[in-house]
Amino acid sequence: MTEPLKGFHTLIGAGASIKGEMTVNHDIRVDGRVEGRLLSTGQLVVGEAGVVEAQVEVRSAKISGKMVGNITVAEKVELEESATLTGDIRTRHLIISEGAVFHGNCSMQQPDGQPS
Repeated sequence: MTEPLKGFHTLIGAGASIKGEMTVNHDIRVDGRVEGRLLSTGQLVVGEAGVVEAQVEVRSAKISGKMVGNITVAEKVELEESATLTGDIRTRHLIISEGAVFHGNCSMQQPDGQPS
């Protein structure tokens, strides 16, 4: 499912590739490739063609593409039906759509940050 671009301040378009550490203070959409480390106070959206090979820390995440690496999310992770995630998830809420592939461990947290 394609998200509209309205509200996204940072877009890594198809064909673009970024390596290293990236910090943004708003939402980010990845339709290209990101490798390294990604930190955001907003939402991360990985489009169907997007590839993220990184350690990720964000407020929320909606993944439709491929992700390899551990992800820490303050609120909610959604794995869409076309998603593939290999790595560990730490979050308060997790939604996995039928057809999504997840290889790793998930640690659920309560609002105060304590494991449930």
